[in-house]
Amino acid sequence: MPYLDEATVFRLAPWPDAVAAIERVLLDGLDPADAPPRSFADVAHGQLLLMPGTTPTGVGVKLATVAPGNPDRGLPRIQALYVLYDPATLTITALLDGTALTTLRTPAVSAVAVDHLADPAAHRMVVFGSGPQAWGHVAAIRAVRPIDEVVVVARQRAGAERLVGRLTTAGLVARVGAAQDVARADVVVCATTARTPLFDGGMLPSHACVVAVGSHEPEARELDAVALRRAGRVVVEDVAVALREAGDVIQAVASGDVSQADLLALRNVVRMSPDGRGAVFKSVGMGWQDLAVAELVHRRWLERSDG
Repeated sequence: MPYLDEATVFRLAPWPDAVAAIERVLLDGLDPADAPPRSFADVAHGQLLLMPGTTPTGVGVKLATVAPGNPDRGLPRIQALYVLYDPATLTITALLDGTALTTLRTPAVSAVAVDHLADPAAHRMVVFGSGPQAWGHVAAIRAVRPIDEVVVVARQRAGAERLVGRLTTAGLVARVGAAQDVARADVVVCATTARTPLFDGGMLPSHACVVAVGSHEPEARELDAVALRRAGRVVVEDVAVALREAGDVIQAVASGDVSQADLLALRNVVRMSPDGRGAVFKSVGMGWQDLAVAELVHRRWLERSDG
């Protein structure tokens, strides 16, 4: 049984291909509403997550942990192992680095949404956060939009400066900024552990496409109700899941700033063409997303092994 490590995952599923894999399963008819739910268990220093997924061609499960204190120890906040099964026999066919898979698939899902919502000429990005998801979102969204300017906003300046250095090395114009920089952004990404809004939604340009991926708890939010109300379009992976887990959405619906009837499912958005109007995409992460990318990685590993 192969173990596909971090380097293998990123080598076999470059950003454009990971984005395409996520979009393809939706275009092929997968309905996230039918996906098996994930389960949570609170433990002393964080959470255990069990995230099963199925597609017409695969079955898998991610065993993940969320340890909020890990960054202070120099360890990832989210760590995971992915188990891939043969869909007919349910025999384990591969193990994958689930941490790398998470780092890859979350930005890929966001990039799918951005590709169908953001102005085709969008090139200025503000990213809140400085960890793996912040970097991954810049890389993934660059696969679908001509991003060439990035402003990094983070609690710790040292982390922001490290990310700016990495982005500059990659050929981007990048700098450390502040929340007010959203006023000039085409795309805003929130990839933080914040539990309260990161900026005043009233500062957003009318055309801005906003992505929030940092939380999956009803009590936590990165966006205020103004950001969602002004956007006009609020896209989620699945409406029922968002109303159960996405604090940004739950709280805006409760306050009357967003109507449940106005929430759009991503599976319908992938059939739309971008029109440059404002939008918000709120993601909490679902098991089918990990599986779509894991299948891509495993398939390519088999092809190269056979060769």
